[in-house]
Amino acid sequence: MVECMTKQRALGQFHVSPIGLGAMPASMSRGELPSEEQAIATIHAALDAGVTLIDTADIYAPSWDQMGHNEKLVAKALKAYGGRPDDVVIATKGGIVHGPEGIGRDGSPEYLRKAVQQSMDDLEVDVVDLYYWHRPDRHRLYSDVIGTFADLKKEGLIKEIGISNANVEEIEVAIEVLGDGGLAAVQNEFSPKFHHTSKPELDLCGENGIAFLPWSPLGGTGGDAKRVGETYPALAEVASNHDVSPQQVTLAWELSLGDHVIPIPGASRPESIRDSALAWDLQLSRAELDAISKAILS
Repeated sequence: MVECMTKQRALGQFHVSPIGLGAMPASMSRGELPSEEQAIATIHAALDAGVTLIDTADIYAPSWDQMGHNEKLVAKALKAYGGRPDDVVIATKGGIVHGPEGIGRDGSPEYLRKAVQQSMDDLEVDVVDLYYWHRPDRHRLYSDVIGTFADLKKEGLIKEIGISNANVEEIEVAIEVLGDGGLAAVQNEFSPKFHHTSKPELDLCGENGIAFLPWSPLGGTGGDAKRVGETYPALAEVASNHDVSPQQVTLAWELSLGDHVIPIPGASRPESIRDSALAWDLQLSRAELDAISKAILS
């Protein structure tokens, strides 16, 4: 594993690599899923590159009757690696239900306690490092569900609490319920194409010492990530000047938005995560970063 001690970023009580691995594409895809061998090789490539954060969720599965597929795959990959390295943090999520009738949400204490226990079994761990409320259950008070997460932490089932797909008001509610330092992370969609409704959350997290983890930081699995340089010429120009990929430049720019920002690009090929991991060493000038911000955020 490549050492990146000087570049680690705070994630609650943990310190992780500036870029994590989004493991979802190994179990959910608009196209053909990678083979298990390729998926495991991708996770191993991430570890070899120095990535110390793996992001998964119980809902990441090819079909409704395979809940936990991605978590089990992560556990299998770590076992095949010779065991989970001591510095590797695993984050997972709960609160979305999937059955033959479709997808729903359940923020009840009973469901969440059952879900976290199942995640522990599927990940083969005694405690979950970071557990996110995946998406709000609009039938319940946000503060009540955050209280359930606080109970799960008190009971020793999870080490850190996160929320995902949360707006400014919901982040503020979580901070109020959990107290100073109680909310470790917010995971929201953020990318060159999706930022108008998530940049305020990114900024709020920075003001409160909360890690902000952009999901789909390159634009998603529908092809936008591959075309990010074509869509945003400012990224392509900087990439050409440094002889790197536009994807690397995109991630380096996002890292520059704050020391609390930890992008988690999804990957289903070893080559993809290796390229993404190089972004934390990519040195861009202030002029380049300002030009990108002006082109994207203005």
